[in-house]
Amino acid sequence: MRDIFKKESVSTYLKADSRLTKTLRARDLVALGIGAVIGTGIFILPGHETALHAGPAVSVAFLLAALVSGIVGMAYAEFSSAMPVAGSAYSFGAVIYGEIVGWILGWALILEYFLAVSAEATGFASYFNNNILEAIGVKLPQALQAGPLEGGVINLSATLIVLVIALIIAQGANLSKRVENVAVVIKVAIIILFIVVGVFYIKTDNYTPFYPKQFQTTPFGLGGISTAAATVFFAFIGFDALAANSAETIHPEKNVVRGILGTVLVSVVLYVAFSFVLNGIVNYKQLNVDDPAAYALKLIHLNTWNKLITIGALIGIFTAMITMFFGGSRLVYALGRDGLLPEKMGAISYKHAVPKNAIIVATIVQAFFAGLVPLTELASLINAGTLLAFAFISFGVIPLRHRKDIANDGFKMPLYPFLPILAGLSSVYFIIMLPNITKISVGLWLILGLVIYFGYGIRHSKLQNPQKAASTED
Repeated sequence: MRDIFKKESVSTYLKADSRLTKTLRARDLVALGIGAVIGTGIFILPGHETALHAGPAVSVAFLLAALVSGIVGMAYAEFSSAMPVAGSAYSFGAVIYGEIVGWILGWALILEYFLAVSAEATGFASYFNNNILEAIGVKLPQALQAGPLEGGVINLSATLIVLVIALIIAQGANLSKRVENVAVVIKVAIIILFIVVGVFYIKTDNYTPFYPKQFQTTPFGLGGISTAAATVFFAFIGFDALAANSAETIHPEKNVVRGILGTVLVSVVLYVAFSFVLNGIVNYKQLNVDDPAAYALKLIHLNTWNKLITIGALIGIFTAMITMFFGGSRLVYALGRDGLLPEKMGAISYKHAVPKNAIIVATIVQAFFAGLVPLTELASLINAGTLLAFAFISFGVIPLRHRKDIANDGFKMPLYPFLPILAGLSSVYFIIMLPNITKISVGLWLILGLVIYFGYGIRHSKLQNPQKAASTED
């Protein structure tokens, strides 16, 4: 049992990841980050969380989630500066806490990344089926619009869009970033147009009550806002995927923090403004729909704008899927690289310098969940894994600073140790505020992860079996 806390060496990761090509700059990371964050989170979640947990005060929930995400983002940036390797929280955890903690974080993040892509895909399908196909007179049968849990057979549009994203990712980081950089500009412009046009249709009565009484539960009457904030962390998970791309970033000691903080700053402004205008146009009780922005514009008879916001939503969700798919496939690669998953997962395709087998596995799993599981079920599971990683990485800054063998001449988190502790405690608080069914489901997922680790990972781990690592390198 003592060996499960054996710590990995940063130099081992750096050597293994040298096969990946460094092509990403700060602006590319911001585009990737905004590409992930401004997706299903802005086009779908504000409606559900307004109606179910916070009312118009959902804007405050987004602000809280962004504040914590920004502080945690600085912790991720410090780790990325100190050890620019693939795998994000998994690799960081294995170096600082030991292999077993790294594995738990990696396993939790697999759930986050894979289900995030699947959730984004179902959000994409909702907008596409309801606003594009119907506009051209195509009506998919119910069997092809939803999975078995919603009375259908398979969500065809969601499955197909996962396959399209996989083809883009398989061509390497260069194509991915070119698609992101163009698409991000388009969708941000469309969101700003929605905000500017929507301002003229705000009814101030819709803001009363701003924080409805039925949501004012414990603790301190902030239960509704806290639960909404815990849920909308799903909207900010794109920034931690940037840390997963550290090994492919030019000057990560400077560019990762710029990418993360730039992403959070732009995103919170857009989220708060978007949700505030949305709640001004439509009463919060009517917003429990999968396409709230399009619904709001239909309600005020702006059909042309409705089509425009639909295009923005589709582009937004599409780019979000690229970033999360990118991060998830790199995580599977990292676990395969270290022997905790089958070694083939760590193989690199030399034609495009991408982890081909990891991409294939990610595609199969994500397409399966996108086609068969509803959006609400997917989104509720994602946040617990995210927040667990947030807590470990935030607290992990303290032992990182005490490691004499890890040099860091780049970014360091300010107000040490106050900010790391605050970020860690905030993450733990939001885990507690998640719905019980979410905590139970993720608990079962983590137990499954431990079974896999003790049944397979510990016996094949290169860290536990140095002779295996040496033979692989030979």
